[in-house]
Amino acid sequence: MSAPRIRIRLKGFDYRVIDQSAADIVETAKRSGARVAGPVPLPTKIEKFTVNRSVHVNKKSMDQFEVRTHKRLIDIVEPTADTVDELKKLNLPAGVDISINV
Repeated sequence: MSAPRIRIRLKGFDYRVIDQSAADIVETAKRSGARVAGPVPLPTKIEKFTVNRSVHVNKKSMDQFEVRTHKRLIDIVEPTADTVDELKKLNLPAGVDISINV
């Protein structure tokens, strides 16, 4: 049987907030005595939207907008009960989507 592992995925639009949140999680996990792998930057998803500038004329005149979704992956290998308690107490800023798999 494999060792217990907690896999944390962070997603957000601002990479600075994601990196700061990942650093907080890694520092908290290391302080509680667990081994940490990561944060690993995953590919950035770029969604592009093209819209007309004008409603009636100038079909060739368009604007492009994009939304970038940055992702990070953190593996906590062999977590202790103290690690789980400390991670529960951790406050993450707004704009960070977190998913945890055990």
